[in-house]
Amino acid sequence: MSKALERRAKLREDLIRAAERSISAGGLAGLKTRDLAREIGCANGAVYNLVDDVDELILLVGSRTLARLDAALTEAESAGPPSPAAMLVRIAVAYCDFASENLELWRALFEHRMTPGKPIPEWAVSEQMNLFRHIYAPLATLFPRRSPEELGVTARSLFSAVHGMVLLGLEQKLIAVPIEALRREIAAIVKAMVEGLAG
Repeated sequence: MSKALERRAKLREDLIRAAERSISAGGLAGLKTRDLAREIGCANGAVYNLVDDVDELILLVGSRTLARLDAALTEAESAGPPSPAAMLVRIAVAYCDFASENLELWRALFEHRMTPGKPIPEWAVSEQMNLFRHIYAPLATLFPRRSPEELGVTARSLFSAVHGMVLLGLEQKLIAVPIEALRREIAAIVKAMVEGLAG
């Protein structure tokens, strides 16, 4: 790799990390390319030599967030009894913990909207969908007679229930729930849902 390409690759990585810090500190609203350019030592216009646009930059930060979430869920899978029901509870609680500990980066995954008319790149969709394997695999063990399509719907429904609880529970408003209480409620709801589905 030439020196110029090496410098560009390093600047691009620096830009993504700077954007990650900015989103972590102030959410998507605080992300300004001018500030990022100053932080990494390049001209504002040079940012667009490193990424296509702000959408791509936010998706690249999201990719890093999803990789860390993936690692957290993988760790939760093996952190207790191998029973699928217990694993689903651990995964749900780990998701809650990750959201709480990475609040603005987690919010950015769901708050970001692409420029009108611009689709989400296939690589980004693939990374998002890949995380459903953490829910799908234990569900497939619990319900071996269900088709892949049925399991996919159940996995998305279970995720939606947990995500909704986390989203509302972590709101910085009157409906906020203390994290320990939220963890207990999520565990109870997931356990009840799995038992209900099994019944």
